[in-house]
Amino acid sequence: MAALSQSQQTGQAPASVAVPSAARMGRLSLTMAWWAVCSAMFYIVVGASLALSYGARNALIGMLLSVLSYGLVNSVLSRFAMRSGLSVALFSRLLFGSTGACLAILIFFSTAIYYAVFEGSVIAVALNHLYPQLLYPLAALLVVLYSVPLILGSVQHWLDKLNGVLLPVYLGGLLFAVGLSIARYGYQPQWLDFGPASPSAWGWWDCFVAYMGVWILMLFTFDYARFGKPEDAAYHGRWNFGMPFYAVTFLLNGAAGIYLVSSIPHEGALNEVSVVMAILQLMGLWGLLFVWATQTRINTANYYLATLNMQAFFSRFGIRGSYLMWAVAVGIIVYGLMLADVFAYLLKALAYQGIFVVAWVGVALAQILLGRTRSDGIEGAPAFNPVGLTAWFGGTALGLLLMWAGGGLASFSAPLTGLLAFALQAGLSSGLRAGLPEST
Repeated sequence: MAALSQSQQTGQAPASVAVPSAARMGRLSLTMAWWAVCSAMFYIVVGASLALSYGARNALIGMLLSVLSYGLVNSVLSRFAMRSGLSVALFSRLLFGSTGACLAILIFFSTAIYYAVFEGSVIAVALNHLYPQLLYPLAALLVVLYSVPLILGSVQHWLDKLNGVLLPVYLGGLLFAVGLSIARYGYQPQWLDFGPASPSAWGWWDCFVAYMGVWILMLFTFDYARFGKPEDAAYHGRWNFGMPFYAVTFLLNGAAGIYLVSSIPHEGALNEVSVVMAILQLMGLWGLLFVWATQTRINTANYYLATLNMQAFFSRFGIRGSYLMWAVAVGIIVYGLMLADVFAYLLKALAYQGIFVVAWVGVALAQILLGRTRSDGIEGAPAFNPVGLTAWFGGTALGLLLMWAGGGLASFSAPLTGLLAFALQAGLSSGLRAGLPEST
């Protein structure tokens, strides 16, 4: 109750407390807050990168399959989160035990920090490019200094309004960039042939699996969906957290990325910086506004979820502090990583953590669809839940082994991780229930 009282006073809902009915959000407010996640330069770049490696048509097929899979999975996760009001941290306690859940929370907030580093660096690079006198370290500091205060208001009373205002800037900027490219360079019908001269027949599968590397969005969904009203579950599950959202996030962004990169002349290897440079070259100061809007929107989610889950993680070890303190801590870590030359290491870390995340989703789905989940069992949860931990680590171990094996096997690492984690959780839970004596 103390934590709940604190959340009501500050306008925050800690990850260690279920969201009460009084703190639930209306449809439009939650939609505006959540749709901040769709506008990241990362989605524009990943579509172009996959097209470059596997062919534009294969990339588009992979995007379509990802829209379907993400929509179906998140429909289940979001409806459960709305019914229960639980966060990822609380639900992980039920799955893995109070201590076993700590690894899930650690992976969650560290991944959110990694994405904050990437997306923040995009703004800093753009600022430094247009205004060379503003050195990159100062530009990075400026980005962090304005990003932290943005998440001090609650999801219910601030982030929905901020992202509602920035949504037209993002959508209009994306369409304007494509339109300006056509006006300046003419329509390029060969954009669908962008990539290798003879793309692999199974390239679409590799593209689909690549999008499984960002299943951390499933955990993002869970922590946002808990603010929804149970009576709005059908709307949110179908529209807000469902396929329409991912059609914009993956398909619209990805297709725009493929077209822009294939039609705008750029130098060097394709990466986030080269795409940003192309947009700035095309749009000038308006391009900077577009980059700022896209990256600021996604970073409200990155900073917010990193802060809440870092707070929950360290409170488990008796290290307590205010939401403001942990928000500042996230900002300091993000700034340090933005200055360090660690991007290659972060990408490797994200690849490995992605396997853990896919396994978490498999366990969560099995428990929601086939298990008996009672939110009132959180307080009495054991330190370790052997069923959930066996399923989670079993699926993860298989995924890591396939990644290390390389070759064609690596492309099955994420899908088989999720399937095995689901099967183990379902089978072990069913066996445990069958072995329990019937209550009288």
